[in-house]
Amino acid sequence: MVYFVIKIQLDISKTLFFSCQLPYLCATIRTLKMLMLEVYKISTTCINKLKSSMAEDLIIPESASKAEKYEAVLPQIKALITYENDLTANLANVSAALKTTFDFFWVGFYISNGNELVLGPFQGPVACTRIKFDKGVCGAAYSQQSTLLVDDVDKFPGHIACSSASKSEIVVPIIKDGEVKMVLDVDSMSLADFDKTDQKYLEQVADMLAEKF
Repeated sequence: MVYFVIKIQLDISKTLFFSCQLPYLCATIRTLKMLMLEVYKISTTCINKLKSSMAEDLIIPESASKAEKYEAVLPQIKALITYENDLTANLANVSAALKTTFDFFWVGFYISNGNELVLGPFQGPVACTRIKFDKGVCGAAYSQQSTLLVDDVDKFPGHIACSSASKSEIVVPIIKDGEVKMVLDVDSMSLADFDKTDQKYLEQVADMLAEKF
């Protein structure tokens, strides 16, 4: 009796093996093709539903701590940007997600362009359009390639006062292959409003975005 073994690679981690006798080989192949087509249709539908639902709302527990809110919103941010490759769209959604979750005074991005940082998508009041690499908190974070936490922006050397209402700030560089592509800038109307918790999770957001380059 002759048997044939059919191997189907579903993805890198799942492999199915089917064994059948020669008379049933063609029928088995047809059945498996139909099965894989249905799996593809179902997975595509699920992905599209996820994308559409993520575009509509965020699920954030109102009474949660800061860390718990970050834990809730980060997976949702990842879902928002995973299947989208347009940079502007991703930066806009990340800004909106962080603003909605924490009600930051200002949150957005400055993108490296030539010898300066140029304003990208953001949420909040109008902002400075261009910042030199050696100016302000954003320029310092870019030049040092490290996150900067500033408890009182008025005491920061060379601070650029885009808004007098901003009192404290955190800036996180987004780095790919050793090069700063942009910075994530978040401002608060309260002094010393940012801490290591913000740094930890906003750096995770930066890592997510770095993967999109």
